[in-house]
Amino acid sequence: MPPFDPELSAALAAMGDEPRESVTPRNLASWQERDAATRPRPTVEDLRADGRFEVAELRVPGPSDGPDVTLVSARPAGLTGPLPLLYYMHGGAMIMGNAWSVLPRILREWALPLELAVISVEYRLAPRTQYPGPLEDCYAGLVWAAGHAGQLDIDADRVLIGGKSAGGGLAAALALLTRDRGGPVPRGQLLLCPMLDDRDSTFSSHQMTGLGTWDLTSNATAWKALLGDRYGAADLPPYVAPSRATDLSGLPPAYIEVGSAEMFRDEDVAYANAIWQAGGQAELHVWPGAYHGFDSLAPRAALSQDARDARIRWLRRVLA
Repeated sequence: MPPFDPELSAALAAMGDEPRESVTPRNLASWQERDAATRPRPTVEDLRADGRFEVAELRVPGPSDGPDVTLVSARPAGLTGPLPLLYYMHGGAMIMGNAWSVLPRILREWALPLELAVISVEYRLAPRTQYPGPLEDCYAGLVWAAGHAGQLDIDADRVLIGGKSAGGGLAAALALLTRDRGGPVPRGQLLLCPMLDDRDSTFSSHQMTGLGTWDLTSNATAWKALLGDRYGAADLPPYVAPSRATDLSGLPPAYIEVGSAEMFRDEDVAYANAIWQAGGQAELHVWPGAYHGFDSLAPRAALSQDARDARIRWLRRVLA
């Protein structure tokens, strides 16, 4: 296996063994309970950070066969004029996470320096809601936001979609779906260590089994939770798992990053290559010695700082 970066390795060792326990069908419910109990869920007042940000929770129409969708809308306080928008989907392998926990860091690192509005989507989680429910929640929220740009004081021509891990996979799927439905046209797609391939057949997915923070067993459990009886089917649409897409033309420019020492490495590199082969734009970063979620677990590591700098440079270019 590629060696872990020394700073990242030290941070991983400091976590102990429990966070690296694989998710299985047997312990999935306990993982979800623990995540709901321990993952931060800041309130609107917390997110306002003593008036630095304007924050609101919005309930908007969901898919035709689903409930309303909650969007958490935030922007730096005191800015006038339509702002560009980052429409963001949280990580958690489609089985964990929430829309609130990701916002403090996004607001601090991106919204303030870039004068950017952010909407974080509270999509339904598997296995209670299986495909296409979570993706349709994200699409419904995007359509609503684009259609209410004036109310939100955002620039409908400068909307980025993005996410991390499962959220990165949803962002990639959303780019395909809105292209094929003729929906809102994003300016770019920010795909951070995206979860793209349900088949778990790449070399890296097996090379990293039992290592790092997310492995083959956990990944298969998450895909089974999302797909149910359709898990492993040959005819799944690309909106389930974007790595299955055969037509990647006409997509917005992509920023794709992944670690060299994580199971998603090969599927993410292949996705960038497929975008290039289709004539599209993609900026690919493979961070040496990085495992899944490295920058969250070791935010002060030199590699994490490099990754943050690269992301913000891309965001500036795409929004300019």
